[in-house]
Formats: sequence, structure tokens, C-alpha cells
Amino acid sequence: MTTSAVVGRTGPRARAAAFLHRHARTRLALLLSAPLAWLGLAYLGALAALFVTAFWSTDTFTGDLVKTFTWANFHDLVTGEVYLTIALRSLGVAVAVTLIDLVVAFPMAFAMAKLASPRAQRWLVILVLTPLWASYLAKTYAWRVMLSSGGLLGWGYGLGATIATLSYLWLPYMILPIYAGLERLPNSLLDAAGDLGARGWRTFRTVVWPLSFPAVVAGSIFTFSLSLGDYITVKIVGGKSQLIGNVVYDNIGAANNLPFAAAVATVPVVIMLVYLAAVRRTGALENL
Repeated sequence: MTTSAVVGRTGPRARAAAFLHRHARTRLALLLSAPLAWLGLAYLGALAALFVTAFWSTDTFTGDLVKTFTWANFHDLVTGEVYLTIALRSLGVAVAVTLIDLVVAFPMAFAMAKLASPRAQRWLVILVLTPLWASYLAKTYAWRVMLSSGGLLGWGYGLGATIATLSYLWLPYMILPIYAGLERLPNSLLDAAGDLGARGWRTFRTVVWPLSFPAVVAGSIFTFSLSLGDYITVKIVGGKSQLIGNVVYDNIGAANNLPFAAAVATVPVVIMLVYLAAVRRTGALENL
């Protein structure tokens, strides 16, 4: 085989490889093109369909979709006091779950990152991840048994039971980001604070908390959003309580009113956008 033939076969491939090697951004764009295309079609496309459907209506006699633009669903959503109550209740549950998980997760994550040995850290991470291997429904029904009148806790069902169960379910999603953030915190900063006379609380307030705040924000995004949209847990342990997710589920199923369900589903989306915008103003997202 002649040299020209070898160059002819390998030349274009070699030139392409050299081009990608020199242009890191082009290489990154090609690697991310497929997942980003899937994200655009599956996630953003679904959101677009949701917002479009929210402006349709349902024929009260036939149950068919009427694909005519109307504000009726949002008018009913805004003017109905019951929906405002449910939205505020859902927001309160999401905030409560996030705060409870933060209070429980931060000391655990700090102990894992700064007090445990490297070998113990690996085992503790495995223990934190272990509940995620179990079925969501199995864990929720286990809490239902514990919360029943003859159960281990015996609290009964209701909003408190919903908050307790959700706090357990989403706790790993708060522990792991905080642990990752605290693990990157140099021990020298803690030693320097101690050498300068700062006691435990002041070290936490001036060193640990500011540097770990982006990790706390990352964990809160998980716990807040997952609690805001959950509807299965409240069905199992919530008693007669209603959250946003239940309203969406009931209107898709029993009520057969998909447009109104879509309008209700925009509420947690808007709340999360406001939350992310508020977080972005703090600069925490840039430091993740």
C-alpha cells in the first residue's frame, strides 16, 4: 500500500481528531448535544405542552378537550379560596421539610466530613445511600404502619405525618450535597479560626456556614421541589389533607379535567422559578 493511500485513509480522521483536540469547546458541545437534545424534547417540550394545555378547556357534556384559548382555568385557580389554601399549605410543607432536613443533615454531614476517618466516611456515605435503594412506596407504607394508632409512634395521620415522612424520604438529598461541600472546606481555615480565638459558634457563623451555604442551597432545591410536588405520601399518611399534587392527580383522574390540572401544575413550577431566582441573587448558584 502506498504512502498516499495511507494518508488518504487516515488523513481526514486524523485531522478531525486534531481539530477536536485543539477546540475543547467544540468537543464539549458534541458530547453534550445528544443529552441536551433529549432534555429539550422530553423536559422542556413537556413543560411547553403543560402551559399550552392550561389555556384549553373541557366540554362539560362530552368530556372532550376544547382547544380554544381561555383564561377560565387560571381565573378559577386564583379566585377559589380553597386552591389558595392548598397552595399555601403545600408551600408550608415544603419549607418545613427543608428546614427539618437541614437541621438533621448538617451535623451528620459535618461529622462525616470533618470528624470521621476516611474509611468511616466511605461506610457512612453507603449508609446514607442505602435508604435510596428501597422502594419509595415500601418506605412510605412503613411510616404508615409506624404512625397508625397501634404503631410504634402512634401519631395518627395528617399534615404532621406527611411532613415527618417526607423529611425522612428526602433526607439523603440534603446530607450528600452538604457533605460534599464540607469535605472541600480546608481544615486549615477551622484551625486558623481557633488560633484567632473564635469559639465554636463564631467559627460556624463566620467560616463554616458562609462556605457551606452553596451546598445547603443545592440540598434545599432537592428537598423543597420534591416536597412541593409530592402527592403519593399525602395520600398514604396525610389523612384528609390536600396538597397541590393531589389536586393535579384528582383532576387528571376522577374529574377528567386535564386543562385545569395543567393550570394547577403551573403553581409549583412558578414557585420553583421564584425560589431559584431568589437563590441566584444570593450568588450561591455560582459557587456550587
